[in-house]
Order: sequence, then C-alpha cells, then structure tokens
Amino acid sequence: MFFCAISGEPPQEPVVSAKSGKVYERRLILKYITDNGTDPVTGDKLEEADLIAIKASPETAAPRPPTHTSLPALLHAMQNEWDALILEMYALKQQHNSTRQELSYALYSQDAASRVVARLIRERDAAREALANVQATMGIATTEPAAEDVEMTEGTAEDGLPAAVVASIDETHQVLSAARKKRKAPPEYTTSSEVKTFTAKHAIPSLHSASPAGITSLAVSRLAPSQFLTGGNDRIVQLYDRDADKVLASLKGHSKKINHVALREQEGNSTLLISASADKTSKIWSLDNASQEYIPRSTIRTHKGELTGLAVHPTSTLLALCSADKTYSIHDLSTFSQVFRSVPSDEAFTSLSIHPDGTLLALGTPASTIQIYDVRTGAIAASLTPPEGVPFTVHTLSFSENGYHLLSPNSLSSVAIWDLRKQKATQSISLGDDFKVNKVLYDTSAQFLGVAGNLGARVFAHKTWEELVRLDEGGEVSDLVFGNQGKEIWGATGREVRIWGLPA
Repeated sequence: MFFCAISGEPPQEPVVSAKSGKVYERRLILKYITDNGTDPVTGDKLEEADLIAIKASPETAAPRPPTHTSLPALLHAMQNEWDALILEMYALKQQHNSTRQELSYALYSQDAASRVVARLIRERDAAREALANVQATMGIATTEPAAEDVEMTEGTAEDGLPAAVVASIDETHQVLSAARKKRKAPPEYTTSSEVKTFTAKHAIPSLHSASPAGITSLAVSRLAPSQFLTGGNDRIVQLYDRDADKVLASLKGHSKKINHVALREQEGNSTLLISASADKTSKIWSLDNASQEYIPRSTIRTHKGELTGLAVHPTSTLLALCSADKTYSIHDLSTFSQVFRSVPSDEAFTSLSIHPDGTLLALGTPASTIQIYDVRTGAIAASLTPPEGVPFTVHTLSFSENGYHLLSPNSLSSVAIWDLRKQKATQSISLGDDFKVNKVLYDTSAQFLGVAGNLGARVFAHKTWEELVRLDEGGEVSDLVFGNQGKEIWGATGREVRIWGLPA
C-alpha cells in the first residue's frame, strides 16, 4: 500500500514524482505545483509532465487484517491511535512554546533596536545643533547636511544639464548618427519570410509569486542573451538564466508593483539592474564580487508620483525617469546623482522613450499627445497630437533605430507611425476593436515593429505594414522584446516568459 507524502493517507489516485521518487495524491500534488512549481520534498522544479501515474492492482484498498475484526483488537488499535494523538499534541505544545519564546525575544530585540536608533538620532541632532552654534559664533556659513540614501540633489530646468554631461551626449550623438547612416542590417539578421514562420519554442513558467500574479515588465540581456530581467505585480525583480534554468537573483525592496525594468550593460563596467515602481521610487542593483550576490546600490526618491517610464541613455552613463507628478528626471549612473529634473508640465507623463542618438526624449501623456524634449536643454522640440477622437493614454512609445520614426498608440486599439521629419502620423494600423495595446516596440534593425496586447502579440513589417505573424498561444502579452539578431521574440504572459522563433 502506498501513502501520500503530503497527507500521509493512502492515495485514491497515486502518482510518483520523477524528481524525488515520492508518491502523492494526484489532486494534492497538482495544487502544490500550481502554487509553488516545485517538488514539496526536494524543492526541485516540478511540472505536471514529471508525474507518473501508478496502476495499482487491485484498485480497491486492501481489507483490514484479521486482528482488527474483534472488539478487543479494535479497542487496542484505538488506544494506540489515542496515545499517538496525545504525543503529537505534546510535541505541538512544545513547538508552540518555543515559537512564543522566539517571538518574544524578537519583539524585545526590535524594541531595543528602536530605542538605540532614537537615541542616536537625538545625539546626531544635538551634535548638528552644537556645530551650527560654533559655526555661527566663528562667522562660518552653515551648509546643508548630505542627503541620505542617494536622495538625488535637486537640479531644476533652469540649472540645465552640467556641461560635462552635455558634452558626453553630443559626442555620443555624433558617433551614433554617423555610424547609423552607413549601417545596414547584418546578413544573418532574420528576414520577413523567417518571421512569418515563428512558432512557440520555449516557456519559463511559475515566475514571481502566485498572488498577486503577473509579470509587468521584461528586459533581455544583450551581453548574456540567455539572461533576462522581469518585474512583477508581487513587487519583486527577478534575474533568470534560461540556459541554467534557475533564478539568479530575486530582489525585494519595493512596496508596490514594478512598472518597468532595464539592464545597463557597458563594456568594462558592472551590469546594473534597474527598476521603476508604482511606489514612486527607482532602485539600482549590481553584483557584489565578494558575495557574488546582487546588492542595492541606490534608491532614487526624486519623484512625488508613480514612476511611469524608465530608459537607459545611449551613453550608458545616464538614466531617464518620468512620473505621474508631471516631471521627468535624468540621473548619472556613475555617481548615482541627479543631474536634471524638469519643471512640472501641464499633463502627467505616462511613458518614456529615448531617441537612438540620445538627443531627444519622447514622453506620452493621458491627453493623447506626445511631448518631445531636447535632452540637453530640457526644452520642448515638438508636440505630436493625433486627429480628434476618443481620448486615450499614451502608455508606451518606441523610436525606430534609424531615428526617423516614432511608434505609439493612436487609440485604445490601434498604433501610429510618426515621421519625425514631418511631425505627423504617416501610417496607422488598426488591430481590431477587441484588441487593447499594452506595448509597442521597434526591433534594432527598424525592419519590424511589434505590438503586445490583451489578445497576444503581432509583428508587422516596416514600410509595407504587412502583418507577418500573430503570437497568441499564451493569451495576453504585457511586454515584448526582440532577441539577438531578431531570431527570437520574447513575451511576458501571466507568470510565464514565452519565446517564439524559427521552427526546429
């Protein structure tokens, strides 16, 4: 007779785990896999396909042994059960008392720590006051204390960007714009005919917590193409290695859902993991060489509203953020300091994208308009407004790699391609009344554009606007990324990351 490793009872529908060799009741282990995605005994990753049904013969439970057919034998069995129950209750009481003692000790420790912190704050304030008095007596001008936790120094639009930052942006602009005029897609880059054949190749399930479930943002590493970064409704940022099939880092610290994630990858410098959250903060992590773990490097608390956009500048040394507080800001990733913050706009900002040359910044608004700013001066360079229609929020934007076009929604269920040279929409693609746009994206060759939404994802050819493929196996796609050389398309669907590519 078999016994379930979870309930301890003989299973009605026994299955055995291929990972641990343990026997389980089928309905219990399926529920555990749905919630956790692992084997309850060994902790190894487990899927329903790893369960093997056991064909028992006979299928009915064996009859009780003869010793349980008489009253004295039954009374003896009940006595044994009672003794076991009493012993279990005694063990539970001991465990309960031990837990209460540990909780009491933790509460006393926390109270003591709070008292020590309060005392240190009083001593610090008293020392600052004494120092101020001494400086006043000696006629020395007082200075403000340094901000804590990288509370970025306020830079207003009147201040402008520092000259060194402007010089770096101009240098990057000259190099990239000159190279872009000569650059063509490499011969090995995927073609339209190949994109038409894309099928689902791989899915990584059970990412992030089951409650609240859902991946909200996705970024794929350029230097390590098997690694990707996700942010979720569970307030966690995860770094995952597809080849190793494991989570490399699970980063906590936000108090609300993650809206955007990004990777800062630069030759000669450590990779930075960056997130922007609905809790009004952005966090930056990097790998600690000593512990080989990702540790927080900076927390940006500049904005007073939910962060709605995040992008790494082409210089790889600057980070741009936008917020529902009607401002955007630019931060130096070398010193983790704020170098610019715009004056409040008339409308909140709902999305952000940086021009591939690094001189322009596009910001979406809830009033259907797109504001384009000069990064160097903070001045508005253009304002793009679609024809009159039902108002909508521009919550996603993407510049083409050639720098001439900007992709954005122009209604709840259609997208527009704006020609920046003419400052007008030259093409509109309708996706159907039932489609709701979540993300728009150009690939790195400017040959394809992708749209993710509640009915999956679609890929179109630039210039011909032909729909090349529909990717709807996983249902709603919240974020979309083109892989290396356009050979793959990555999408976030629920708690899964799905990868589409050429058929095997």
